[in-house]
Formats: sequence, C-alpha cells, structure tokens
Amino acid sequence: MTRWIALVALLTLAACETMEGVGRDLESTGEAITEEAQDAQSGM
Repeated sequence: MTRWIALVALLTLAACETMEGVGRDLESTGEAITEEAQDAQSGM
C-alpha cells in the first residue's frame, strides 16, 4: 500500500511539472504572437 501511495504521489508531481511546462510554452507563444502583431501594426 505504501508503494502505491508513493507511485501516485510521484505521478501527480510529474503531471504538475508537465502542465507547468505546457503553461510556459503557451505563454512564450502568446508573447511571440503579441510581438509580431505589434510589429505589424507599427509598420502600417
């Protein structure tokens, strides 16, 4: 039973870390899109 709890805890931490990485990737993508949009507007 203790191993089961440890495994669940490990998987939970791994999932949180993965979601954090996805959040950072989405944030970076959004920033890049914003910068490109600002560049396009200033060039008009």
